[in-house]
Amino acid sequence: MNRNELEDLARNWGADFFGVADLTPFRGAPTIPEDLLDPFERAVSLGVALSRSIFDNLVDGPDPPYSHHYLTANALLDRIAFRLTGAIQKAGGAALPIPASQMRDDVLWRGAISHKAVARMAGLGWQGKSLLLVNPEVGPRLRLVTILTDLPLSPDQPLTNRCGKCMECSKACPAGAIKGTPWGEGYSRREDAWDPKKCTDHLINEFSKRPDVVPLICGLCIKACPFGRSGRRKAEETTGEEGFPG
Repeated sequence: MNRNELEDLARNWGADFFGVADLTPFRGAPTIPEDLLDPFERAVSLGVALSRSIFDNLVDGPDPPYSHHYLTANALLDRIAFRLTGAIQKAGGAALPIPASQMRDDVLWRGAISHKAVARMAGLGWQGKSLLLVNPEVGPRLRLVTILTDLPLSPDQPLTNRCGKCMECSKACPAGAIKGTPWGEGYSRREDAWDPKKCTDHLINEFSKRPDVVPLICGLCIKACPFGRSGRRKAEETTGEEGFPG
């Protein structure tokens, strides 16, 4: 099974975005379990776009429509990954789907592997100052899932980070958790860009008390990103050319 066949299947089953990441840069990175990547050479990254209106209607945090939309997107991604895993296995390859939203470490707030980091390496976008993946067309208004595989698929290349001087996500964060430093500029720890304790404390102590809002979500930094409001053109109009190098 080749890359084009996999992408056609994924899109037919509902994926809006498809990319392939080389797992070599992830060797030695934190995963759960530590040997998670040992049998695999590539990761397929899939994404589905979320409703812009869901975020446009947020006022001061998550609401029931966003909560339901979030859960529905994750369920769709897991279903696509499940079916694609079966297709890879029928073709003689190995595949391990990583759930779209599953916390494996509730102290450091990590999953088995970072979907965002995989998607960045798969060319689906860059990690913004919020550390969310920012896609050129829909901004961070998307959800992601990952499939690890041993198929020798041709990998994609990361995109240039285009956040520039934009600080909209940092200004919108009600917890003050986004520090406003572009990911990858002189550091490699996520804590240098984003404070997980401030973020999760606010989600637990404030937003988790709202009726019909599960799981721990916010959405305000997603809403604030210019790339997500009306696509690339609106982002360039809002932030200006200086904010979008490359």
